[in-house]
Amino acid sequence: MPTDPPDPRTPARPGDPYRRDEARPEDTGPAGSPYARPRPRPLYGSRDETETISRVERVPRPAPVARIGSAAPDSASEARVVPPPWETPRSPEPDPLDEFRHAIIPREPTDEVRAPVASPDEPRRPRPDPRPDYMRSTPPRVEPARPDLARAAPPRMEPPRAEAARLDIATPYRPVASPPTVELSTEARWQPREPRTWEEAGLEPLLGEQLVLRYFASTGTESARQVANDLCLALPMMKDLLEQLKTAKLLQHRGSTAMGDFIYELTDAGRSKAIDYKRLCAYVGPAPVPFPQYLRSVRDQTLSTRAPTPADLRRAFEDLLVSQDLVDRLGPAITSGRAMFLHGDPGNGKTSIAERITRCFGDEIWLPHTLLIDGHLVKLFDPATHESVDPAFKPLTPSERLDRRWVKVKRPTVVAGGELTLEMLEIQLNPSTNICEAPLQLKANCGTLVIDDFGRQRIEPQLLLNRWIFPLERRVDFLSLPDGRKITSPFDPLLIFSTNLEPHDLVDEAFLRRIPYKIQVHDPTEAEFRSLVEIVAGRLEVTLTRGAVEHLVQTHYTGPGRRLRFCHPRDLLLQVVNQCAYDRRPRVATPEDFDRAVANYFGAL
Repeated sequence: MPTDPPDPRTPARPGDPYRRDEARPEDTGPAGSPYARPRPRPLYGSRDETETISRVERVPRPAPVARIGSAAPDSASEARVVPPPWETPRSPEPDPLDEFRHAIIPREPTDEVRAPVASPDEPRRPRPDPRPDYMRSTPPRVEPARPDLARAAPPRMEPPRAEAARLDIATPYRPVASPPTVELSTEARWQPREPRTWEEAGLEPLLGEQLVLRYFASTGTESARQVANDLCLALPMMKDLLEQLKTAKLLQHRGSTAMGDFIYELTDAGRSKAIDYKRLCAYVGPAPVPFPQYLRSVRDQTLSTRAPTPADLRRAFEDLLVSQDLVDRLGPAITSGRAMFLHGDPGNGKTSIAERITRCFGDEIWLPHTLLIDGHLVKLFDPATHESVDPAFKPLTPSERLDRRWVKVKRPTVVAGGELTLEMLEIQLNPSTNICEAPLQLKANCGTLVIDDFGRQRIEPQLLLNRWIFPLERRVDFLSLPDGRKITSPFDPLLIFSTNLEPHDLVDEAFLRRIPYKIQVHDPTEAEFRSLVEIVAGRLEVTLTRGAVEHLVQTHYTGPGRRLRFCHPRDLLLQVVNQCAYDRRPRVATPEDFDRAVANYFGAL
């Protein structure tokens, strides 16, 4: 039985039956013989450095290319190592993209291979393009868009040569066009985009399941598109959720629509689960917005980044007769965004001024319908307080769709009078529905909160002011949840206290220090009073006879020493309108009509 040769990596020893430098019968067999055994590949760098593994022969070497700075070879022949046949490396297969690569990045000539040099008289042949036909077409050249200099800002002019010489400026005079100034529109300031997944919406699918089951318990049957519209969620999200509920045997198909949509209804198991969910919370409506997303919206829509101009103030008070001196004092107070006192005698329009201060900012904000705060649903949008407007934005692509969980409203103006209590400043829970109501200051964020007739509430002014000492200082409020936990909420309304009393009689110095602006609203002058009578008469379509206004001022104000008020022209002319309607005669104000109106109005004053 033949014995296998030893491992070629093991050095030869005397007496081995097979030595490396001796030929074996198996190695000399004919080609293709079944007895021919390939010789193992030797391992270079073995411990026996004196062994000769490859055949060595003397071959002539071509003359090398002469180089500058290189030494000439010693001889024209040199020993070259010729590997055995089984060690001859196989030539790699040609790569079909090799020519294409070298057409883009040509090969660089190496040291041993000389690049062919074409003769200057020989015409250069075009190189074949290895690219496919569809890649050989030259792409069209796109010209860069040129700016419309007609709409751009006027060019910035450098000083002329004489002025440049005087200022030691070496550059010659030439007009330089500055880039156009782009004003950021209201629509581009902050807009909520429609979420495409539950992660983007910041909600758990379990909350969506509760909303859907309570919705079907109230409506009965509905299509997937209508459910998505009522819950203000994306249609793909709603379809996936409805199919999951159908797989869980909580919903079933009732029919289909012409648009390829299905109509769903509750199963017995789904109806039982919907009743359990309604015991926990009876909320049915738009999906809530997580509280962190609301905090980011308040930060981006805060009043502190808005600076109204004198033109904005004149536009806000265009329907009131406000002196220029009062406007100049209100401007810095509104721009600061800090709390202010409006005090003065009654009837001079303090409440009217406070309600119109929000118009100075002249834009709208986005407000969520409902907030999700640590598992509690808190209703924030109040139709009695917030005035919704049409977004007037038509998306062109799905990525531009707006989040319907938010509603666009005018900057809110929340007014609280004598009915204000401390409970209205906290989150209130309805025990029958387990739905919470947001406090007044949260509804007034990014707007104005007016405390009218301050000092006449059912609670002591000191208790109310102590509640707001820290929010006025840090603009951060702490709210209590129904389960007793505390949360940090932004306190971002422009707080205005309107009162007929003196501020120092209501609060102490420590609180007055936190309200930097205390603006007094004075009585109108006689000229302002006469002008106001004519303005109000024009709005009420009342014709003033000659001498009626003079008779009113001299007889009922200057003679008895009665003080003028901004509200008197409106109140007296309304009595004249009612008298004319009773007598079935045109609206004409005579001195006798003013006498009758003054007797009724000032009878107990």
